[in-house]
Amino acid sequence: MGNALHTADPGEAVRAGDILRLRQEITRMQRRRSDLPLIPLHPALAPLLPEGGLQVGAVYGLSASPGLVAALLASASRRGSWCAAVGMPTLGVEALAGHGVDLSRLILVPEPGSRWLAATSALSEVVPLIAVRPSSRVRDAEVSRLTARLRDRGCTLLVASADPWPQSEGRIRAHDPQWNGLGTGWGLLEACEVTVTAQTRRSPVPRSVRVRLPDNRGMVEAAGATTTGIATAEARTVEARTVEPAAFPRLRAVGG
Repeated sequence: MGNALHTADPGEAVRAGDILRLRQEITRMQRRRSDLPLIPLHPALAPLLPEGGLQVGAVYGLSASPGLVAALLASASRRGSWCAAVGMPTLGVEALAGHGVDLSRLILVPEPGSRWLAATSALSEVVPLIAVRPSSRVRDAEVSRLTARLRDRGCTLLVASADPWPQSEGRIRAHDPQWNGLGTGWGLLEACEVTVTAQTRRSPVPRSVRVRLPDNRGMVEAAGATTTGIATAEARTVEARTVEPAAFPRLRAVGG
């Protein structure tokens, strides 16, 4: 038994310790199950979904855009709800705050390694909205268990991955970026306009909005009219064109 302990992967031992501390912290937090059927979106993004918000207890796939993740977390945190980001070490706290995320209600688990699913499952006990970037594939049985837990706890999960998530409610992605502020050989990047497109089970016809994500204040701002169906050519843009803003400073610690 002693040899087994000495030969264990030190990195996995550290991550297991992080998960244990996370569970201990969660036991000290009041369970916060939403009594509302929706998590409202920012007004500029609300036209994406027919209900104007994310379904409580559902899973949504996301394109790997830090700005999109921040914009979706901001609305929940500004209304007093806890939110979390798992497996996103390049997600910067300054950018999150700039998008309106209340950092006092944010839990970060930047590098859970292979234990990302355990961290997500533990957080779902008390956190109404979680964004996660998986580092490995999940088995069908694991998906079913997590889905049941999310529904029971009233937790909404945002999965930032190019791979489709089984049993998801839909997918939201940012694409066709256009940066503003640069002239010919001069200027500073001030704002980025992107098209955000959503397609869900409740709304199978894609809906798109053109927004500044971010604008020159770091916030979300509407930049165009809502479009649906065949009129939206961007809705069929391939994932290869998904916007990936420059990486934000790396985070090292797990915090609340």
